[in-house]
Amino acid sequence: MAKTNPGRFFEDYTVGEVIRHAVPRTLSGGERALYHALYPARHALASSDEFARSVGLAAAPLDDLIAFHTVFGKTVPDISLNAVANLGYAEGRFLKPVHAGDTLTSESEVIGLKQNSNGKSGVVYVRTTGRNQRGEAVLEYVRWVMVRKGDLEAPAPETVLPDLSKAVPADQLVTPEGLDFTGYDFTLAGEPHRLGDYSVGEKIDHVDGVTIEEAEHMLATRLWQNTAKVHFDATFRPDGQRLIYGGHVISMARALSFNGLANAQMIAGINAGAHANPCFAGDTVKAWSEVLDVAETGAPGVGAIRLRLVAVKAGAAPFALKVEDGKYAPEVLLDLDYWALMPV
Repeated sequence: MAKTNPGRFFEDYTVGEVIRHAVPRTLSGGERALYHALYPARHALASSDEFARSVGLAAAPLDDLIAFHTVFGKTVPDISLNAVANLGYAEGRFLKPVHAGDTLTSESEVIGLKQNSNGKSGVVYVRTTGRNQRGEAVLEYVRWVMVRKGDLEAPAPETVLPDLSKAVPADQLVTPEGLDFTGYDFTLAGEPHRLGDYSVGEKIDHVDGVTIEEAEHMLATRLWQNTAKVHFDATFRPDGQRLIYGGHVISMARALSFNGLANAQMIAGINAGAHANPCFAGDTVKAWSEVLDVAETGAPGVGAIRLRLVAVKAGAAPFALKVEDGKYAPEVLLDLDYWALMPV
């Protein structure tokens, strides 16, 4: 009996099955320190206990994307170990802040399957929930991933495509208990811009750029215990290159967005997302955002801003996104539609 895990292939999934993922992960301040070493992350709420207390929280939560990457990483051995690429996200909601000392686990339900026309791979849709040590859901999202077939002769499963919302309704966003931005210190946060200063349709060039290093992306991917072969094994892709983990690009773009969106303090929802083109070591990542919507929340002084965050390679045309045929421009790496919490 084989003791090693070769990973699941496309034909190994069944719609409706629920997969509990190993291994529980207790987070600490070390994750925060390393995250801030890897990315230029400076949002005040996740950086300072004192700032967090001034807006009604007991202490600074870990950066939202630390929770996302940790929950995501747990799913990789069961969902995307044999992935060709992670394709997209939808219906993501951040339900509860994660603090140092919390232990996270992950569980996924297979909600859709579609074999590709080449018969060599297929797309697997899963809804993943991350929970803390008390069993409380801290995060949920849908993602879909292209997975290789292990047996090319295996029959194609019945196609099931989930009916996914185009966006998380603003009234379904969760604000942390006690959050109160009425006494918000804009000087300490780094910028004076509040929700009312942003207009729907406005585009923001975040100006700065970071060149992706091979060692840094592999360090980050190991930190989240993401074992997908395409990120580590140079023999796994025909071009001999290691694919940069898409979450690394998300975190880099989110951190770069501080310049212009310093007060978009917490991610509340992920409406949609696409890794438009592959990213490799040596690429320089820049970012821009577009304001898609604004909304009220039930928390005092707290509003929600819906943003399109686009990561591009340096040299891309200003605000590059799509070309004439509707496909993403080749310089576009990420197109992420998300909600963030901001003082009104």
